[in-house]
Amino acid sequence: MKTPLLSALLFLVLSCNKTTDNSPRDNSNAGSESLETATSIKINKDKNTVRERFPAPNGYEYSTAGPSSFAEYIESFPLKTYGSPILKYDGTEIATQHLHEAIFDIDTGTKDLQQCADALIRLRAEYLFELKKYDEIKFHFTSGDLMTWNDYKNGTRAFVNGNSVQFRKTEKFDDSRENLRKYLDLIFTYAGTISLNNETKPVLKTRDLKTGDILITAGSPGHIVFIAGVSENQKGEKLFLLAEGFTPAQSIHLLKNPFDKEISPWYDLDVNAAETKTARYYFKPNNFRSF
Repeated sequence: MKTPLLSALLFLVLSCNKTTDNSPRDNSNAGSESLETATSIKINKDKNTVRERFPAPNGYEYSTAGPSSFAEYIESFPLKTYGSPILKYDGTEIATQHLHEAIFDIDTGTKDLQQCADALIRLRAEYLFELKKYDEIKFHFTSGDLMTWNDYKNGTRAFVNGNSVQFRKTEKFDDSRENLRKYLDLIFTYAGTISLNNETKPVLKTRDLKTGDILITAGSPGHIVFIAGVSENQKGEKLFLLAEGFTPAQSIHLLKNPFDKEISPWYDLDVNAAETKTARYYFKPNNFRSF
């Protein structure tokens, strides 16, 4: 199967959030003191899921997440002990440790692969695998080539040579979770913000945003954050928790809101805003999307 410009696109895949002068910027190295947060929002530091550790602010309630939905999966996801640091794939701590409020209790792998888009791909795949919805575990490479879990577990492998991708059956059947991780490492290598943008649909109204939706800048540089919780008041106004992976590959983490200490770690999002500032990245223009 021929794929134009695959080598060039691989560079885009691996450039999750490197910045240029004209791009939304990684904010993690901005003045640390100005970005420290002292929130008045209740945080249950002894609780170990997103929904339990971060109860809805006063006057708000969590939006209903349907049973067995992706939203419920994320909001019920286990967290590491409060105060755990963000670790890179090699086990060392990143320099910026003051802009996150929680760490998702899931491995990063031992290679520099599970970066920003990959973090959401990982959670989505694990969710579908848990529900045994194997037919839905499928992701495109940035080149446009589709690699499904069903093909991979049946022994099909991708062979990349210059501008071409060929798929050949070279391995035995293996539907284990360990093999799923190998499949995902392949997806992480050749997928990214461009392919994830193409696999999702736009969300045009703030009231339609839900847990599991993403805010994405597709390309190089590119980045995504995903919604990890949604609360709503009686007026229909919503607040959102945001989480992300990052480059280099590191712990999936839930972000503080250094721009509004009164509601941190919650964010007040507007799909029609000119830009959205998150703790470690500025998105301009906004591009909210959903599976």
